Amino acid sequence: MTWENQNGGEKRYHKVATIHDVRPGSGISVKVDRDEIAIFSANGEFYAVNDLCPHRGAPLSEGFLDAGKVFCPWHCFDFNLKTGECTTVPSMRVQTYEVKIEGDDIYVLY
Repeated sequence: MTWENQNGGEKRYHKVATIHDVRPGSGISVKVDRDEIAIFSANGEFYAVNDLCPHRGAPLSEGFLDAGKVFCPWHCFDFNLKTGECTTVPSMRVQTYEVKIEGDDIYVLY
């Protein structure tokens, strides 16, 4: 699920990293405009979600990955990498972003 970017402008793809910047099974934090976005490499796919856990603001890019989810490094809230949904607390979710790979470059629709 994706939401409109905060500046109200038209969405476009932003180059945020290369596939070599994100180790398999881990994440990194990148900045697009004023937002921190976590980029993850899991099972040969790349995912992008808001980097801040909605519970206490922990950096999700420092969390661990398991079963298609990122787990918050502070309190282990889990967020689905595709949908942003939290199974621990269903009323919490994180914004997800569409990812595109061109060559070695990772782009996020923002």
